[in-house]
Amino acid sequence: MPKFEKKLLSGNEAVALAAFHSGCALGVGYPGTPSTEILENFSLLGGNAEWAPNEKVAAEVALGAAFADAASLATMKHVGFNVAQDLFFTASYSGVQGAFVAVVADDPGMASSQNEQDTRSLAYAGGLPVLEPSDSQEAYDFTRLAFRLSRRWGIPFILRTTTRIAHSNTPVEYDLDSLEPLHSAKYQKDISTHVMVPGHAKPSHLRLRRKLAEILKWNESDESPNMVVEGKSSELGIIASGVAFQHAMEAAPDAGFFKVALSHPLPVNKISEFSKRYKRCVVIEEGDPYMTTLLLAAGANVEPRDEVWRFGEFNSDRAKAQIDGATDYSEPAVKSKPPQLCKGCPHVYSFKPLVDLNCIVSGDIGCYTLAAMKPVSGMDLQICMGASIGMGLGLRKVLPESEARRVVSVIGDSTFMHSGLTGLLEMVYNPPPTGHVVVVLDNSTTAMTGQQEHPGTGRKLDHSPAPHTVSIADVAKAIGVQNVEFFNPVRDAEKITEYLREKLATNELTLIILKQPCLLAAANLAKMKA
Repeated sequence: MPKFEKKLLSGNEAVALAAFHSGCALGVGYPGTPSTEILENFSLLGGNAEWAPNEKVAAEVALGAAFADAASLATMKHVGFNVAQDLFFTASYSGVQGAFVAVVADDPGMASSQNEQDTRSLAYAGGLPVLEPSDSQEAYDFTRLAFRLSRRWGIPFILRTTTRIAHSNTPVEYDLDSLEPLHSAKYQKDISTHVMVPGHAKPSHLRLRRKLAEILKWNESDESPNMVVEGKSSELGIIASGVAFQHAMEAAPDAGFFKVALSHPLPVNKISEFSKRYKRCVVIEEGDPYMTTLLLAAGANVEPRDEVWRFGEFNSDRAKAQIDGATDYSEPAVKSKPPQLCKGCPHVYSFKPLVDLNCIVSGDIGCYTLAAMKPVSGMDLQICMGASIGMGLGLRKVLPESEARRVVSVIGDSTFMHSGLTGLLEMVYNPPPTGHVVVVLDNSTTAMTGQQEHPGTGRKLDHSPAPHTVSIADVAKAIGVQNVEFFNPVRDAEKITEYLREKLATNELTLIILKQPCLLAAANLAKMKA
């Protein structure tokens, strides 16, 4: 007789538990809100979990494990999926021998991100199947299903969550007698599918499309996890996926529903048949009009979606407004305090010399990005992880000399580990005529997402000692940066200002490391040592 257990879990906790129960041998990721807690919880459960330097490396490690017939997990947020695209767009061709599930957490409304994007659109382009849970129970169920389907069809599966799913708590029930053991890893040589030269990639692309056709056939069948709820009348039908389904159910409880679970390949024929039963059919989805576009192209009885519904995080009021055609709907104004650096944060001191010297600051992603806001107003540019060095070099190479000498690139220690090294290589390989200055703000943690570790902290994901601590200074010296200097941003303000003034006037390459631990990270580390 099945032995059931029930817990109240966030979506991230549910994914971690499901991966553990699926016999996942290795979980790899890079911390990024709203996905961060997945690997942390997987580790607490006893899973083998690692923080990689960036999302591409995480996906590469997970893919390697899946090539050895193991089950592996990669976690990231939506912009991290961009970093890993190079791997995923070809891993869909090569397939896997075990199981490979990538959890990608989208951030509609940009609660903690620099853009809004929809993972479904990228997965569609890359030929990657996508499952979309609508609560924590489905986050658990669909994660386990993703592992099974990935192994069944030999293809990486994407589990797309969003902010509300990742961080909301709902009950999760699971059967303790259905847990999967760890699969014994083994490698079977198969050059024709593992080596993606053009001669192998061409037949692999054909195999991918055949796999997707088989998955679509399964998704159109009664075996799929899609769900149909009959309406109380034939007036209104709603097609929805993910958390948008919950909002739509609250907004229109009497409507008929086609709840999409596996959104790529989308079961267009089955949804089209459903739409014929209703006078009106509305597609409620958070993010891009992904399903709307495919269904309209297929001639389904669905209404076009106004562009206004593309922006921001969905809720039941927005769902009702879309159903009612109220395109003038706007969110109620809520008083909120703009984010700012913590009191006593060393980054406040780090930016003061740059502001005093009227530098043009090419910045990066991290909590120090908040220095762009008042009262510091110390950052001029910020686009994506690791871009600060390259953008600074570009400015240096085209601005008049007097302005070029004001340009400084600023990057955090974790972001440097993520994608700063290639920018530094570019600086050494193609230096601007005026040289360049890079400032690394080293607070000894990945602070913005909750004080996670990275290769420069000397600690692993579970905070245990790492075998080696990567030195940014040693790396810079090894590749040819002429001047490398350490300062404490809190105590050495005058020294930093004078050193900056001196180096900005030369044509040399300079790396300045401003090292002072994050106050929150230092407190947490002290607790761990106690």
